[in-house]
Amino acid sequence: MSDEKNYFVPATDIVEMEDGVHIFMDLPGVGTGDLSIDLEEDELVIRGESRYLPVEGGRTLHSEFRGMNFQRTFTLSDMVERDRISASLKDGVLNLFLPKAEAMKPRRILVTDS
Repeated sequence: MSDEKNYFVPATDIVEMEDGVHIFMDLPGVGTGDLSIDLEEDELVIRGESRYLPVEGGRTLHSEFRGMNFQRTFTLSDMVERDRISASLKDGVLNLFLPKAEAMKPRRILVTDS
């Protein structure tokens, strides 16, 4: 019998700011070594695994958390400058920064007297 793992879709917030878009993903129990982020043409694919280590020296009376695999895929528009995408993981929260391409950033148009 194969070892089947549960798969889940992490809770995610997407916030647009003036300089780009931030994707915040809740990833408890995930370390940087358990996480991969790949850009595959226009798709940003986040994959990983959360790990759960049972408490040593104790007897589990009830357990709802277990290690799981996850994956999320986002389709990127031309608005994103792909070469400058960055990611950080802190306190179980992944922060992906998708910078806006220069042509998409807001700019002021000056009006002149003619």
